[in-house]
Amino acid sequence: MKFFDPHIHISSRTTDDLQAMAAAGIRAVIEPAFWLGQPRTSVGSFIDYFSSLVGWERFRCAQFGIAHYCAIGLNSKEANNVRLAQEVLEVLPDFALKEGVVAIGEIGFDEITPAEEDAYRRQLEIAREYDLVVMVHTPHRDKKAGTIRSIDIAREHGIPMHKLVIDHNNEETVRAVLETGAWAAFTIYPHTKMGSERMVEVVRQYGPERIIVDSSADWGVSDPLSVPKTAHLMRERGIDADAIALTTWGNALAAYGQSGQIDADALARPAAIDQRQTYADNSVLRGQPPRVDAPVPN
Repeated sequence: MKFFDPHIHISSRTTDDLQAMAAAGIRAVIEPAFWLGQPRTSVGSFIDYFSSLVGWERFRCAQFGIAHYCAIGLNSKEANNVRLAQEVLEVLPDFALKEGVVAIGEIGFDEITPAEEDAYRRQLEIAREYDLVVMVHTPHRDKKAGTIRSIDIAREHGIPMHKLVIDHNNEETVRAVLETGAWAAFTIYPHTKMGSERMVEVVRQYGPERIIVDSSADWGVSDPLSVPKTAHLMRERGIDADAIALTTWGNALAAYGQSGQIDADALARPAAIDQRQTYADNSVLRGQPPRVDAPVPN
């Protein structure tokens, strides 16, 4: 099976992770803009980071046969530095239409502060202006209220529900999200938030329509193989093969394919890897022999 992990922070993952992901069948990923783990202190650090999402990380994934897309946004946690947030919001449109950008995200609420709401609203306006998909980060505390508020604000700004992906859902929020017509994404973590077993039961109860499985693997304790592992558990627990394919491939492709940035036909073909390539004169090989595949026929 092929898998699409539409929320993973590749900047935090090693080449060993990328090799393991490719071997497990992960063919495509989306990397949403994220916080560093410690505060960034200047707008230049954001510019360099956004540049890496559309540049180096895209190249690095391709070296292992994984198609890399990204979402650009000011993360809700970073929105609370109001002075710096204003500077970042000014440069976001410069990245929103670059090749490989499939959404504005991940944006929304963390502590549900006025500063977070202001940044969220301003980024929704960018998404509306450029007709982009929005990836919403829902808060980990007071999740249901924060989720409903996020959806209501998106409606106020004229975001169509079919272009709204609400992420970090759980059993408490899934019905409310699906009833709006938005996409419901679930972050699968090894020990916290949603686990694979709970995810199986969500799909069993609600079916696969507009439900997306992702890993959100980052610099913390997380698992870049969460999507294929969850798919395998679904199969073991008797979930229909079509439902597995939708929740771990088709729905992500449909949601983020609205960007016009994803070539579904190309993803259906095996990747042709040429590790002789470099990016800004850099290689991932560190002097090791390159893998060079024969060209993939069209």
